[in-house]
Amino acid sequence: MRLDDRDLKILAVLQTEGRISKTDLAARVNLSPTACWERLKRLENSGIIEGYGARISQTLLGPLSIIFMEAEIASHLTEDFERFEKSLENIPEIVECWAVGGGIDYILKFTCKDINSYQKLVDSMLQADIGLKRYYTYVVTKPVKQTPSPTLRAYANSKDK
Repeated sequence: MRLDDRDLKILAVLQTEGRISKTDLAARVNLSPTACWERLKRLENSGIIEGYGARISQTLLGPLSIIFMEAEIASHLTEDFERFEKSLENIPEIVECWAVGGGIDYILKFTCKDINSYQKLVDSMLQADIGLKRYYTYVVTKPVKQTPSPTLRAYANSKDK
């Protein structure tokens, strides 16, 4: 699907202001409400817009530890990657996972009640024989920066032509 400047601007506005009304969105991207609605539906139906959500202050909800894990799996056959990835689907504490190139295979982001809960989860992953060979743990001490995509943000701040 080809995206033009208006599509990108719609995405940029939604990425930072997901609760914006459709009328305000149309005004922000200099389209009529009907034209904006049609573009928005096209972006949703194509799968480019995967969903809408809220940024939640998890620290205000109660104790929480954010942990990143570098993970290496034991075997690099296609079915081993698939087995490992499939096993992550049923672990809600793993909120993000990326397959990466380099010396490790995956980077995972966990949100757990505390470090002890994280370690129990890792122990269960090791016992489950999902192929986890080696892992390195990085505990987040404080969030420093969380921003939307800079490419889309540039469109949101640009003037219409």
